[in-house]
Amino acid sequence: MKKNIHPAYKIVTASCACGHEFQTGSTLDSVKVEICSACHPFFTGKQKLVDTAGRVERFQRKYAAAPQPKAKKAK
Repeated sequence: MKKNIHPAYKIVTASCACGHEFQTGSTLDSVKVEICSACHPFFTGKQKLVDTAGRVERFQRKYAAAPQPKAKKAK
């Protein structure tokens, strides 16, 4: 690597809109994020399905009423 052309990489505090702060490496002086692992629904387990016009229920009814595949005979 060439000397004196790369930005300084340092440990900075990243802060989320929810108030959570954590340490990370960056070339910036500070990092502000809108969502982090402390407040993201996927990581917190509070993820909800966004149901538009009852599509999820319609899908579940459609496949609940479908005939089940027959089991194969054992030889």
